Amino acid sequence: MNKPLRIDASAIPSRSWDDPARGTLTWTPLFSKGTTETDALVCGISDIQPGQHFALHSHPEPEVYFGISGTGEVMIDGVPHLLAPGVALYIPGGALHGILQVSQPLRWFYTFACDSFDQIAYHFPHEGAANAPSPRHP
Repeated sequence: MNKPLRIDASAIPSRSWDDPARGTLTWTPLFSKGTTETDALVCGISDIQPGQHFALHSHPEPEVYFGISGTGEVMIDGVPHLLAPGVALYIPGGALHGILQVSQPLRWFYTFACDSFDQIAYHFPHEGAANAPSPRHP
C-alpha cells in the first residue's frame, strides 16, 4: 500500500486463542493484510491481566514488543526480561517466548515483518505440532 492509513484501535474487536492453554491474553490487530489494505508489516496491541498467561511459543518471524502500560516478565529462551512502559524487546525468530504471569495489567505493542497475521506459524511446545490453527475473533 502506498498511501497513509489511519486505524482507531477502539473500533477493532480483540482476538483470543480458542484454546486457553495457549494463553488467556487478548490482542487487537491494527495492520495485517486481509484485514487492512497493507502489507509487509503486522502490528497490534496485546493485553494481559493478572492471573492470565501467554504460553511459551515460537514462530519463524522475529517480533518486537514495546511496553505501553503495566509491567511484566517476558521469558525469552529461558531468560526473563522486564517489559514496562517505554521498553522495547526484540524477540529473534524461532526464540521460545511467552508471558507466564503478571501481577498487574500489562499492555504492549507488537510487530512482525510479514504481510499478514495469519501467515505467522505459531508453535506451542505443549501441542507438539508445528502448525497452529488461526486465532478466532471473539
